[in-house]
Amino acid sequence: MPDEVDRLVAAWQRERPDLDVRPLEMLSRVTRLAHHLDRARSTAFATHSLETWEFDVLAALRRAGPPYLLSPGQLVAQTLVTSGTMTHRLNRLEERGLVERLPDPSDRRGVRVRLTGRGRQRVDAALADLLDRERELLRGLSLAEQRALSSALRRLVAPFEVDG
Repeated sequence: MPDEVDRLVAAWQRERPDLDVRPLEMLSRVTRLAHHLDRARSTAFATHSLETWEFDVLAALRRAGPPYLLSPGQLVAQTLVTSGTMTHRLNRLEERGLVERLPDPSDRRGVRVRLTGRGRQRVDAALADLLDRERELLRGLSLAEQRALSSALRRLVAPFEVDG
């Protein structure tokens, strides 16, 4: 059954037969899937009164494991934002009682950011909701197809990853 990408590719093949438009067959679908995934994520997070960026910071802390503590620099590295942006985000999360700043025992000038109990509950609930929505997006693929897709996407993304 043809989809919108099939129609787009057919139109380009008709209008520009001199070009190999096969990359559009895959990457236009990846772009469309990313759009649907962004909407599913935004909806899942909004259900728990979180913005996507809030979830990203809280999730980084949650993944750190007990005592759910990271430096602002570690959070910057994991969320790929500037230190100024992270400071602003931490201020907002701290105002909401989702994180707290603590003195760094090894550096009097430094701080550590810790996920609060309230923040942990919020991020755990949002993650569970997100995973339900993501499973729904993948429902049309068998487990074997999901594994194959994951492997292929890993190979495509690898050259862009800084840490490999």
